[in-house]
Amino acid sequence: MKDMTECHERLRGIFNITVTPFDAQGAIDFVALRENIERVIGLGYDGILIGGTYGEFPVMSLAERRSLFSEVMACVGDRIPVMLCSASADPREVRELTALAGDLGGLPMVTPPFVSEITQAQIHTFFCEMAPLSKTGILIYNAPGIGITLSPDQLVQLAEIPGVVGIKQGDLNPTAIDQIANRLGGRLRLFCASDLAFLGPMMCGFDGISTTNSGALPEIILATFRAVEQGDAETARSLHQLWYDYRALARQHGQPQLVKAAMALRGFNGGTVRAPLRPISPEALAALTRVMTTLASDPRSGVTLAE
Repeated sequence: MKDMTECHERLRGIFNITVTPFDAQGAIDFVALRENIERVIGLGYDGILIGGTYGEFPVMSLAERRSLFSEVMACVGDRIPVMLCSASADPREVRELTALAGDLGGLPMVTPPFVSEITQAQIHTFFCEMAPLSKTGILIYNAPGIGITLSPDQLVQLAEIPGVVGIKQGDLNPTAIDQIANRLGGRLRLFCASDLAFLGPMMCGFDGISTTNSGALPEIILATFRAVEQGDAETARSLHQLWYDYRALARQHGQPQLVKAAMALRGFNGGTVRAPLRPISPEALAALTRVMTTLASDPRSGVTLAE
């Protein structure tokens, strides 16, 4: 993407949150990463998100994140929009990665600083400083799980900053979703940050979702999203219910651990996780195998397992 206008036009739909595959030695497996990217592009995903929370950015060095951005953009080119997470506890790193993401033609995704006792005015100033660094603008990620939860009122204020092209909303409280959809819809792009519960935000008028579990279940999550887009609520609800047992395991054992284990069951290479995360336990793997086997028995899921 060359500028904010193009970014705003193309920023919609279903984006795969691509896990970062680490090999047994802990290095990024770029061959596996490219395979996983090509899979979702081939299936018709509208975009991808790289190096986000479930891409395990907090355990990567700045040099690794630079390489990740460059390798991915060299692979994808301009075929689909790419969100590149430039979040960090260190604003100096955010500045560098935000500028790099925009220069490469991606869209930087920026979180509020993870600093205790930071004021709303300081958060506003932070985004005012970051937005001009990227020629494609920035996407604000409201991520309660890793930092500060931005209120709807504060998001409305941040939306006035030149260069803010979208919000990825992680606080899925129905009241917050209702306020954001009706106060900001049409002004900038709104993304639901979770595939575990995206039907509500999409029905409220959000422009898209980002989905981690599509690394393991790309077919059924894509089909569910397309049904929502087409206004077929009955089909969307039925498909979403089909993988509830998987979602229950994801909530219990954590992402991206479960996603990578499920990818392995399908013959996809998601690699392993980095500490402090750990692979799921043998008991959890046994439960996941049962759930995936059940999904594979239903043709609606599109799931096949490795032999």
